[in-house]
Amino acid sequence: MTIERIVRIVAGIFILLSLSLGIEGSPLFHHQNWLWFTAFVGFNLLQSGFTQFCPLEMILKKMGVKSSCQQ
Repeated sequence: MTIERIVRIVAGIFILLSLSLGIEGSPLFHHQNWLWFTAFVGFNLLQSGFTQFCPLEMILKKMGVKSSCQQ
């Protein structure tokens, strides 16, 4: 699995989990403040699209996970 796929999967899990914890109709509802985490993840995805800076990507590179750009 490549860095890009892992970043997308982790971001998707974080967003879905924080939405399920932050929306009152959810059976997992805890508190509305979880929606701030959703906004944080979305903001990081947006800024990384412009700046190419992603903390999770840096961690995965140090762990030796390959990028899809590498052969």
